[in-house]
Amino acid sequence: MQIIQTVLALALTLGILVTLHEYGHFWVARRCGVKVLRFSVGFGKPLFSWYDRHGTEFAIAAIPLGGYVKMLDEREGPVPEELRDQAFTSKPPSQRIAIAAAGPVANFLFAIFAYWLLGVVGVTHVAPIVGDVARESVASNVGLREGMEIHAVDGHRVSSWRDVNMRILERAGEQGIITLDVSSAGAQGTLSGELGGWSLSNETPDPLGEFGITPWRPDVPAILGQIADGGRAQAAGLQAGDRVLAVNEEPVEDWFELVAFIRSAPEQMLELSIERAGTEQSVQVTPAQKQQDNGEVIGFVGAGVKPVSWPDDVMRDVRYGPLAAIPIALDETWADTRLTLVAIKKMVTGLLSPSNLSGPITIARVAEASVSSGFEDFIRFLAYLSVSLGILNLLPVPVLDGGHILYYTIEAIRKKPVSDAVQELGLRIGMAMILTLMVFALYNDLMRL
Repeated sequence: MQIIQTVLALALTLGILVTLHEYGHFWVARRCGVKVLRFSVGFGKPLFSWYDRHGTEFAIAAIPLGGYVKMLDEREGPVPEELRDQAFTSKPPSQRIAIAAAGPVANFLFAIFAYWLLGVVGVTHVAPIVGDVARESVASNVGLREGMEIHAVDGHRVSSWRDVNMRILERAGEQGIITLDVSSAGAQGTLSGELGGWSLSNETPDPLGEFGITPWRPDVPAILGQIADGGRAQAAGLQAGDRVLAVNEEPVEDWFELVAFIRSAPEQMLELSIERAGTEQSVQVTPAQKQQDNGEVIGFVGAGVKPVSWPDDVMRDVRYGPLAAIPIALDETWADTRLTLVAIKKMVTGLLSPSNLSGPITIARVAEASVSSGFEDFIRFLAYLSVSLGILNLLPVPVLDGGHILYYTIEAIRKKPVSDAVQELGLRIGMAMILTLMVFALYNDLMRL
């Protein structure tokens, strides 16, 4: 069931972004008078298709990992004389550049719209309040302490842990000074300190954790909230509202300690000391075993935690009017753009390990998690991925939109097209680069599993 949900989330995510990207090419091609033969979402054999009044075939294909717009093109075969003025190759370089750039532009426009929509609808964030600071970490050297709220990183305002994450991620692998605007007990100030070339883990990058910050969260007592029918917890007589005090006579501080006890004891009897209706009693439960996707075997009993509310004073409501949300949306999109470009630069220069590169498996897992988390997380994920897709396609690599734009720009300057031999060589190099990148990203995905 989990695999099906993940695949559907990936298909939904890529379906939306690919459709937007290809529609950009399609819309501008039509405006430039180019005849579009096929608009396909997905590769391979069409699952179903239909035609519009202009004779364009719209298709949904079997492999949801991309898409394409096929235009009338003299390079792909003879074009009837009466249709030659509608061929892509008959158009001036300026129009061909516009058509090639329209896909990435559509991705950026979607990101701006997505962030504008979130700004107008309004979102509620948990304030970035520090819970703990690791010793001898960058955060400790900067001067962060428990209870401080972070308001800006290097002069850029932040209102959530996502914002903080992205800002410090930009500084991964760097030397130099980082500055943080913070407040504590009503007093505000600015902290600064050396980065020292801190870097991300190659396997499970966690910018906040590796920077030395553990976000504050309310205490979660080991109180049972839900009991699953037919589970080991129900069989043992556990009830909603029971508070677990100890496991095998070892005190339990919170819910996370209880979970750790249970996960580490598949098919092993545990003696639970619980408090029910003001009285203490003992219950024996044997966790069932469950195999994770990564092969790890854990114990579980079929019980959930009693929900804990976040205090009102740590919640931040962020909402803007339709006009005020526009610059906010532009700023968010630019932040995503800058982060992606910085990451590419750091991978090329060696400041960031290429093992942080992600492929379709990671995208699928994050897509499923964001869909499960709700509207805001999914829209933010779509926006960030849309920006990444736009930037990737603008890279001056043959095969990608950026490579085509490069060729047409050279043609506009030289007043004649790049030779077929050079284009063919560029195509082979570009294909080799993209395939190598895809294989490496897939390898990274498999290693994370």
